[in-house]
Amino acid sequence: MFMVATHRPVMLEEVLELLAVRPGGTYVDATVGLGGHAEAILVRLRGEGLLVGLDRDPQALQQARERLSSFSNCLLFHANYHNLPHLLSREGLHMDGCLLDLGVSSLQLDAPERGFSFRREGPLDMRMDTSSGLTAGELVNHAPLPELARIFRENGEEPRAERIARAIVQRRQRQPLQTTLELAELVAEVARAPRGGKIHPATRVFQALRIEVNRELAGLEPALEEIIDWLKPAGRLVVLGFHRLEDRIVKRVFRRASGKCVCFRPADSCSCPRRQRVSILTRRPLRPSPGELQQNPRARSARLRAVEKELGPEAPSDRRGE
Repeated sequence: MFMVATHRPVMLEEVLELLAVRPGGTYVDATVGLGGHAEAILVRLRGEGLLVGLDRDPQALQQARERLSSFSNCLLFHANYHNLPHLLSREGLHMDGCLLDLGVSSLQLDAPERGFSFRREGPLDMRMDTSSGLTAGELVNHAPLPELARIFRENGEEPRAERIARAIVQRRQRQPLQTTLELAELVAEVARAPRGGKIHPATRVFQALRIEVNRELAGLEPALEEIIDWLKPAGRLVVLGFHRLEDRIVKRVFRRASGKCVCFRPADSCSCPRRQRVSILTRRPLRPSPGELQQNPRARSARLRAVEKELGPEAPSDRRGE
């Protein structure tokens, strides 16, 4: 069984610095995972204030409960971060800071039965919440060819999306795909990596299926907007992304919330709100240090962005930004 002690929270020092945790505040780890970031936040709270943690994965949440059991100022909920505004309203809370870690946890990657890894034999599942939703196996064995191609193209930026989708459909007509290695081997046959290639040919396909199964991009933009609404003045939102698709969404929301244009049309036809709700704390995304990458290679694609809620009333902005 995967042990909590092996968990390395990504970019921990940078996250804590950007959250600016202070005793007495209310902080939310909206994707608590195995509790590494949450534990560090609780230590900085020094027994004062509150840490609220959410996760859609019941297995990860149970491990977080065990890890954080010695803290009395911690509330954990089995919930998707999309439901955070409802939860805050129910509990009568606003936030001094919120962390959103959009990555896949080590618990999910290292458990073959979860089906996230193309390097380990397991069922084609990939659900973060194993209690509901379609599995990756149901998608690859039943989705129409155009839909599979769309998933690979949009979610994985896979240039051979059509070819891979066609091969999957031809294969499942003879026999359904049942395991991660079956799918990975089929993709590798159809889309062989160039000599010296750094990533496995199935990397983008597995990413695309995982995003689709868990609806990782659907609703991210409005969720970020709502989370900003629930921040107290000077409250901070810190987001860890792990691929370009979600980072683009985070960047766009932060830019728009800072009063800048995101449509890049001429001024007389620009429809952007131009109301400054936040200040951007990270002009460019922060990346893991070489030292961290040595200890935790899985952090290599991490991108960290943060904003701070404005102190006063929102005001129109005529700045187009950079």
